[in-house]
Amino acid sequence: MPRNADAPGVVTISRRGAERLRGGHVWVYRSDILAAKDILPGALVTVRSTVEGGRPPRSSQILGSAFYSTSSEIALRMVAAKPVGDLNLLVRDRIRAAIAYRERFVRNTNACRMIFSEADFLPGLIVDRYKDILSLQILTQAMDSAPMREVVVSELQECLKPAAILEMVDPRVRRLEQLKDKERGLISGVKTSTEFEMNGVRFIYEGLGGQKTGAFLDQRENYAAVTQYARGEALDLFCYQGGFAVHLAKAKTCSRVTGVDSSRPALEIAERNAALNEIEVEWIEANAFDLLRDYADAGRKYDCIVLDPPAFARSRQNLETALRGYKELNLRALQMLRSGGILVSCSCSYHVGAADLLGTVLAAALDSHRTVRLLENRGQSKDHPRVLGIAETGYLKCLVLLVT
Repeated sequence: MPRNADAPGVVTISRRGAERLRGGHVWVYRSDILAAKDILPGALVTVRSTVEGGRPPRSSQILGSAFYSTSSEIALRMVAAKPVGDLNLLVRDRIRAAIAYRERFVRNTNACRMIFSEADFLPGLIVDRYKDILSLQILTQAMDSAPMREVVVSELQECLKPAAILEMVDPRVRRLEQLKDKERGLISGVKTSTEFEMNGVRFIYEGLGGQKTGAFLDQRENYAAVTQYARGEALDLFCYQGGFAVHLAKAKTCSRVTGVDSSRPALEIAERNAALNEIEVEWIEANAFDLLRDYADAGRKYDCIVLDPPAFARSRQNLETALRGYKELNLRALQMLRSGGILVSCSCSYHVGAADLLGTVLAAALDSHRTVRLLENRGQSKDHPRVLGIAETGYLKCLVLLVT
C-alpha cells in the first residue's frame, strides 16, 4: 500500500544526483533515483544520498525536501535544503518573498511575472499579474493537489487582492505529469480582460485568449531598450500582439513600423493595442519565413528588423534543426538591412545557448558579407529571475546588433 500522505517518504538518490544538488541545481532525474517505495504522486519527500563506505547510522546523508513526481523524468524538485515541517507555511512565505522581490526590482509596469517556478523556489507554479488580474499556471503533480491549490490561491488573494484569478493550462505538460485534462478558466472573480502598461505603453490583456499566460512579459525591458536604437523603417517578425512594434511606433523614432505574425487572433489584439496608444502600425498576417524570403528576393530594405520567434528547440534533439531555422531568419534579415541598420535577434529556446545564437548570427553575417557589431547582449526582464546553478531559469536571449 502507498505510504500515508501525512508521513513524508524517503527517496534515496545516486551520487551523481547528489552532486547535481550540491552544485546548486534543484532537479533530480528519474535515472538518479535509487529507492522510492510507495510514494504518492506529488508527495513531499525527504531526499537522501548514500555515502560510499559508510555504516549505519551514517550510511546516508539528508539533502533536504522535495516534491516527487511519479511520471516526469524530473522525479524530484527540491523545495528546501532541510526537512520541511510546515509545508503550507513554507509556501506562503515563498509567495510573499516573491512578491517582495518584484516590489523591490520591477519598475515602469503594472504587469509582471509574480512567481517564476524554481526561480522563486516554488517549483511548478507560474503566476503573472496583469494590473488587477492574476494568471496562474500549474505544472507539477505537487502544485496540482487540492490542498496546495487552496494555499496558493488564498495567499495570492490575501497579498495582491486581485479582481480575478485565471488558470492557464499547458496540455502537453499536464500529460507528462499524468494530470487530468483541464480547460483554462476562472478560479475566482468574474473579470477576464483588462488594460495594463509597460514602459508607458498600454496593452490589452484577454485572459481567455492568447497563448501561454498572456503577453510576453519577459521581453518588457528589451522592448524599451530597442527603442533607443531603432530608426527609419522597422519590421517586427513573429510580432504576436505587437510588443516590439507598438513600442517602436509609440517611441516615434521610426518613420514606419510593420508587424508580421501568422496568427490572426494575435494580430487582432495587436491592432487594438495600436489603437489604444493612438499610433499607426501596418499589420501583416503571414508566415515569417516565407515573407522574409520573398522580401529579400525582391530587394526590400529596412533600417530595423526584429526577430522574436517561438521556441524552435523544445529538446536537445531539436537543436540542429533549430539552429538552421535561426540561421535562415538572420541571414534573410541581414540581406534586407540597410547599412547602419539595427538587427534585434531573439531566442526563447533554452537549448539554444547564448554562444549558439551568437555563432549563428556570425555565420549568417559571414554568408551575407555583412559586418555586425554587438551593441547589447540582453536576457529576460528582472521579474523572470535567473538563479545561478539552475541554468533552465535563464532561457531568453536578445541580441541588439549594428549592421554595416
